[in-house]
Amino acid sequence: MSPTPVDDGAPSAHDGLPRRRVPERLDVRPLDRFHSFKVKLGVLVAATVTVAALLTQLSIRAGIAPLLALPLVVIAALVITQVLARGMTSPLREMTGAAQAMARGDYSTPVHISSRDEVGQLASAFSTMASELEETDRMRRDLVANVSHELRTPVAGLRAQLENLVDGVTEPDPAALEVALTETERLSQLVDHLLDLSRLDAGVVELDLEEVELTPFLHEVVDAATLATGGRSVRWIVDVEPAGLTVTADAARLHQVIHNLLENASRHSPKGGRITVHAARTAADDGVLIDVHDEGPGIAREDRDRVFERFQRGGYADSSGGTGLGLAIARWAVSLHGGTIEVLDDPRDEHAREGRSSLIRVVLPDRGVAP
Repeated sequence: MSPTPVDDGAPSAHDGLPRRRVPERLDVRPLDRFHSFKVKLGVLVAATVTVAALLTQLSIRAGIAPLLALPLVVIAALVITQVLARGMTSPLREMTGAAQAMARGDYSTPVHISSRDEVGQLASAFSTMASELEETDRMRRDLVANVSHELRTPVAGLRAQLENLVDGVTEPDPAALEVALTETERLSQLVDHLLDLSRLDAGVVELDLEEVELTPFLHEVVDAATLATGGRSVRWIVDVEPAGLTVTADAARLHQVIHNLLENASRHSPKGGRITVHAARTAADDGVLIDVHDEGPGIAREDRDRVFERFQRGGYADSSGGTGLGLAIARWAVSLHGGTIEVLDDPRDEHAREGRSSLIRVVLPDRGVAP
């Protein structure tokens, strides 16, 4: 939850605790109607001079001695200046306090924005910056926690297996070594995914576009996915219409997208289930669509967007060994091509009625081949 412009004392969604209410002080802002700080300064000077002149005139008419009237006029002018100037600079003081709180990790300190001059614009930009910093800090904490969690499982499994081998509890037979190899491959996959995400955040990836013939390409990806999934008992169906359909894309990145989708589908498919890969021209004939559909439990409607975020697994328990990064990387690679990836309504009636779906569609636009 980002810092709000007005402090209403309501609980913050960021930490679940009530906001710290700013002590009430004299904070009059009659100059907020002016949209320029220079105009405000001019009005401040004019108001001070006018008040001083009026009080001087009144003291003369009242017959007050000049030695007594002069200090009174100066004090009154200073009071008027202090009141108006305090209202003008109040957002600056609030931003100072908010910045000090942010340095301590508290992003909930409010900044009251009531003017539209340069100071008000600065306060608005400060609130936006604080919101983005809070989101970045939250993502950093989540990333560290999730990576630690994801690394702990394969490392613990690999360590236990190796300890059993060293202690002689388990014989170094092919089955025991296969368990260790599986955990090592899972670690390697997680590291590869994290490297891909670091490239995503750094924006250093460029596309090497070429014409890709989808029929042999998809069969190749299916063969690779079959090996990577450890021979799970699923049936693969590749359907390209027409058979010679091509798409302009980066073959390596497109392979990564479809491979991640197939790997995800195979993890959630029942034994003997079918995984269908269908490619065709879009209805508007302005691109190519690739559908991946499995016979698993599907993704709930409320989770359809969330599954493409990092370390998300569709809103249900997943003990299948996924890193929770495959779909996030797929969305990134598709966006590099200017395409879209989304979860569509499931063609199976019983799942469609429940709002769950395991049909994911990638749409790649027509584009020329880059030199």
